[in-house]
Amino acid sequence: MLNEKLKNHRIILASGSPRRQEFFKNLGLDFEIILKPVKEEYPPRLTHFEISNYLAQLKALSFKKELKDNDILITSDTIVWHNNEALGKPRDKQEAFSILKSLSNTTHEVITSVCFTTKSFEKTLHAITKVSFKNLTDAEIEYYINTCKPFDKAGAYGIQEWIGQIGVTKLEGSYFNVMGLPTHLVYKTLNAIADAS
Repeated sequence: MLNEKLKNHRIILASGSPRRQEFFKNLGLDFEIILKPVKEEYPPRLTHFEISNYLAQLKALSFKKELKDNDILITSDTIVWHNNEALGKPRDKQEAFSILKSLSNTTHEVITSVCFTTKSFEKTLHAITKVSFKNLTDAEIEYYINTCKPFDKAGAYGIQEWIGQIGVTKLEGSYFNVMGLPTHLVYKTLNAIADAS
């Protein structure tokens, strides 16, 4: 359906995330995956969705000169915002444990920003989902880290994995956003781009 509307465009997904790639397949889109290395650093003055917006735009920067008239580049970044700080991907087991311990029995926000870039414009959108965890025991946290090794995930967890199934007590917002892509926003924006072209 959407793919037919976008048949004259080349969609480029600049993400190595298997989950984001799967979402694009599920939306019925033909797309190419092109990856470029990016140092994911941001100015310390940024907070909340400013961080994920900045990083999503940063990932688009190195593509800009190469984009052709019919190209739509999509870049994205997800952070976990908790106690007024951004939690990224854990470096090791110890850091994963301390992140999950801090999320236990509290509510945090998962923020995903998506940047749409063409030769003539750039648009960045973000979605925020509030996630509440039950009181996680040390044994549950250790079991999850040892079993699922969540070192490639912001906030040290994947909601679709064991910890989400046993630990998440409340969710406000998009579930898919927590997995790494607010698919409803991507669908809506690509439709708008197709209608405008």
